[in-house]
Parts: sequence; C-alpha cells; structure tokens
Amino acid sequence: MTIKPLRKAVFPVGGLGTRFLPATKALPKEMLPVVDRPLIQYAVDEALEAGIEQMIFVTGRGKSAIEDHFDIAYELESTMAARGKSLEILDATRLKPGAVAYVRQQEPMGLGHAVWCARDIVGDEPFAVLLADDFMVGAASQPGCLKQMVQAYNKVGGNLICAQEVAEDQTDKYGVITPGTRDGTLTEVKGLVEKPRAGTAPSNLAVIGRYILQPEVMRVLEGQEKGAGGEIQLTDAMARMIGGQPFHGVTFQGVRYDCGDKAGYAQANLALALSREDIGPAVRAFAKGLLG
Repeated sequence: MTIKPLRKAVFPVGGLGTRFLPATKALPKEMLPVVDRPLIQYAVDEALEAGIEQMIFVTGRGKSAIEDHFDIAYELESTMAARGKSLEILDATRLKPGAVAYVRQQEPMGLGHAVWCARDIVGDEPFAVLLADDFMVGAASQPGCLKQMVQAYNKVGGNLICAQEVAEDQTDKYGVITPGTRDGTLTEVKGLVEKPRAGTAPSNLAVIGRYILQPEVMRVLEGQEKGAGGEIQLTDAMARMIGGQPFHGVTFQGVRYDCGDKAGYAQANLALALSREDIGPAVRAFAKGLLG
C-alpha cells in the first residue's frame, strides 16, 4: 500500500459562533484568544508542527479578521519598527506566499458541507481537518495532536480520526466509534455513530476535532443527505467509507478543551495562563485567593 504524504489541511471556520454572542457578533469565534493567541493560531501552529504545507480556510461572511490575522499588517509593523520594537512576536502570523487558500461556504450546512467546499483545492490528495474550537494541548514530552496522528498515518495510511475517552453520560454529544482491534493508542474503526441516544453508544471513544481523510470522502459528501441536526454530517460520510479503506482512531495523548463551550473556554485560558512562566505565578496567586 502506497501512503501519499499529507500536505494539506482544511480549517472549517464559517460557523456563526452563536454560543458566544454577543462577543462573536463582529468577531469570528476562531479569533477568540486563549491568553494572547487566537484559537485559529494554535490550530495553524499545530498543523505546521505536523508538516502541513498548505492551509485551506473554509470561511463565511464576517470572517475577514482571520484573513487579516495571517496577512502582513503594514501600519502596525512599521509603527513597531519605528519605535524599536521587535516584530518576532508576529512571525507565527505570517504564512508563506501561496501556503494559504480561502474558500467561502455560502450557508452553514454542517461540517460535512464545509469540508466539501474545499474539494477543488484539496484535489486528489489526502488532507487533514482541524476544528479550531477543539483546543488540543499535547501531554508533556508529546508532540501536538495532529503530529501524533501523522505519525500513525505514516504507518497505517487510510483514514484516521482523533479519539478521546469520555464519560458514558456524555456519549450522546459526540460521534462515537464502534471499535475493532486495539494497538496502544491506535484503534481499528468498525463503525461510527453520530450522537447516539443515551445508553446506546457502542463505546466511550468519542470523535473529536481532528481528522486525516482520503480524497474519496469528497465524492461521498457530494451526494450526502442531511443527518443529525438537519446538517450534512462528516461522520455520516466517513461511516460510509469504512470497510473500503483502512480506518483507525488515534487516542490523543494530551488534554482537550472544548472552546466552543463557555466553561471549556474559561478552563483553557486558566490552564494555559498557569503554565506560562511570565504570568503563571501571578495567576496562580490570584486563583488561590479566590478559592480562599
């Protein structure tokens, strides 16, 4: 089996972010900061660490701030330079010319539809999908989430999804894996169920926002009917590919923060702030004071 190298990543960023209104009325939810970097920056950094060469953003109306973030800010940079300030802090926000592409999702019809909108840019290559509001922090001495998945992909090929063990009373909130054989963090995927009813989940391995998919999924999505929530679900399309191509789940070695949820977003900010050498001690002292 020939394993094609993984060079492209799709970032579905066209969602409305209604759970964070009014903050997201004019600001894309992917631009919400965790300490001092927006969520989308963390996701792009994770992709770069994994060797991704081209970033494909599937955007919607009102998302121009994302494009601006990864562009050159002439006025800001010239002002900083004139004042003798280092521009190094902005280095990570500059992507190489030609390394980024934008495509518009005209209406929010689900994750599957967003991914399908990138079909012409993806072409006949495998690609990764990263959901920025699933904020992934690798465990100590471990690489980032997508790099962990790429390491597995280079061994087994095919399609991979990121998996996380969740409590049984939480499985109805996720796509859930029907597991086959297991080998360390790698689990054969026999089936996928989107948001199963309470008590019916085939396992406690939930699908979270990182995927490595073969281009054939685009042809499945083209004729995909609406599923859960009246949206075109990526999980449904992946389920139809099981059996025709290798399919595995990679259990993430690290911590996931659901930054699409207000409590999860607050937790991510606190955890990242505490881990920082520059502000950690002050935040820790403040937190101890709050807790009495």
